Amino acid sequence: PSSMLRVFAVSSRLRSLCRLQRIQAHMVRSCSSSMKWESDNETDIVIIKGAGDKAFCAGGDIRAVTEAGKVGDSLAQDFFREEYLLNNAIGSYRKPYIALIDGITMGGGVGLSVHGRFRVATEKTLFAMPETAIGLFPDVGGGYFLPRLQGKLGLFLALTGFRLKGRDVQRAGVATHFVESKKIPDLQKELVDLKSPSAEDVSRVLDSYQSQSSLDAEKPFILKKHLSDIDRLFSASSVEGIVKNLKTDGSEFAKKQTETLSKMSPTSLKITLKQLQAGAALSLQDVLVMEYRLSQACMRGCDFYEGVRAVLVDKDQNPKWNPSTPEEVSDQMVEQCFSSLGEKDLTL
Repeated sequence: PSSMLRVFAVSSRLRSLCRLQRIQAHMVRSCSSSMKWESDNETDIVIIKGAGDKAFCAGGDIRAVTEAGKVGDSLAQDFFREEYLLNNAIGSYRKPYIALIDGITMGGGVGLSVHGRFRVATEKTLFAMPETAIGLFPDVGGGYFLPRLQGKLGLFLALTGFRLKGRDVQRAGVATHFVESKKIPDLQKELVDLKSPSAEDVSRVLDSYQSQSSLDAEKPFILKKHLSDIDRLFSASSVEGIVKNLKTDGSEFAKKQTETLSKMSPTSLKITLKQLQAGAALSLQDVLVMEYRLSQACMRGCDFYEGVRAVLVDKDQNPKWNPSTPEEVSDQMVEQCFSSLGEKDLTL
């Protein structure tokens, strides 16, 4: 399948351990075991890439998770718990970790790449965190990396699910490098051939390939002319305030964002705003603990199931959110989503 994923440990031999189409719980466990290569003296670097030509990784098996949540199956806890443990392992990995995101990179696929030291985008890369459209939130550490992008760009991407393509993924700060897709096989071979490489050695190789990649270099960042507007319009401390700013502004860009936000789960929008506000000052580990609490709140609620039905199952693109407006989502309702789970909290 086109959206499978391969994880390689690179040493004197190349080993394929993990192939994902959509991320499933047993596959997360397999990839988690691969991160134990950190203590393997024969392993120098880890490279993660898509096995097909269309996707790096399009995210988790959300339909399976919703089915489990409906009947109280433990997968609804296990999936998120093990996925976040893997995200943390990647974020704290000391050896060079290189994600070749040569294709669609969404949701869980972002978690498998963005926390690594090196993320290489190509002209085929399509990045998005579209979770607010299905009653979820930009998890897998989104609360950590999104508020650390320039200005309010991360919040804009989180709330709207805006899609970044190609070189813009690097310009936004999601990827560290841009390399033309046709050069990826040679890049991978050169990385594999490095002898006991340091992070600096890997960086030099990536910089070299990036300097040889001029495709779309003359095109400006798609959001460049809107960055100051994004910073201004998304600076409000509430979802209602952001929507008011957009409606007051009245520009075509603002109108488009107002329309987009009106389609998203109001509960998801409020959870996401608070998630990023809090995450800006937290470690990745603390963010993942917070996000596990949020994941379980979504499993207890109704919008996640309704969003998956409307977008992925029936595909009528007409979810009936409950509550249906941001004003109806009280601060108390949002706070409850962030409450400790006690013994069931994520432990890192």
